[in-house]
Amino acid sequence: MPVPAGGLVVSCQAPEASPIRQAPVMAAMARAAEAGGAVGIRANGAADVAAIAAVTDLPIIGITKAGRRVGVYITPTFTAAEQVVRAGAAMVAVDGTARARPAGLTLAELIEAIHARLDVPVMADCDSMPSAEHAARAGADLLATTLAGYTGADAATATATARPEPAGPDLDLLAAMCAEFDVPVVAEGRYRTPAHVNAAFDAGAHAVVVGTAITDPFTLTRSFAAATPRGGAT
Repeated sequence: MPVPAGGLVVSCQAPEASPIRQAPVMAAMARAAEAGGAVGIRANGAADVAAIAAVTDLPIIGITKAGRRVGVYITPTFTAAEQVVRAGAAMVAVDGTARARPAGLTLAELIEAIHARLDVPVMADCDSMPSAEHAARAGADLLATTLAGYTGADAATATATARPEPAGPDLDLLAAMCAEFDVPVVAEGRYRTPAHVNAAFDAGAHAVVVGTAITDPFTLTRSFAAATPRGGAT
């Protein structure tokens, strides 16, 4: 398993509007994360994955975000998976819900192709117990709570709408997934404090992914600035 049990994975990504959304910056973030004790990196896109792989030996969970954050947008196709693996990813994360994918591709077909043609494990980003069950049956090597609170629809539906982000991680879903499934479960999604990380491991998590709270100064600054008399960014 590329991601060691009991460790922290740092998601080195940045939103589109952020000036640090550059591959060399993401690579520097990954080096800082490694120095701080991370056991793995999650990164978006072949350019970032390649830049990070060039400066650290930590395993990289590669994704390719396609389109806007509505519907299936996390590594929706085999080509998207292949790009990050060829760039140096040791594992691929994909949307683990049962929602419709491009060209009618099923999750099981995507995972089978990644296993057979790329020979790397697959982590399924889930939003609910039904999607976790769907992903486990489809052959995912790990399950993750990444999409909990973000899909705005039941995992069995084909469409989704964006909705306000919940305040904290979905520890109830994490605990339920850890209790139900034999495959390792990764905690991801709004883990913002060391207390959140402790709670995730107490619930049975294999590993914990932290992103914004560590690597996104744009979003963090905006949240602090919004609390000032001058308000946030204009």
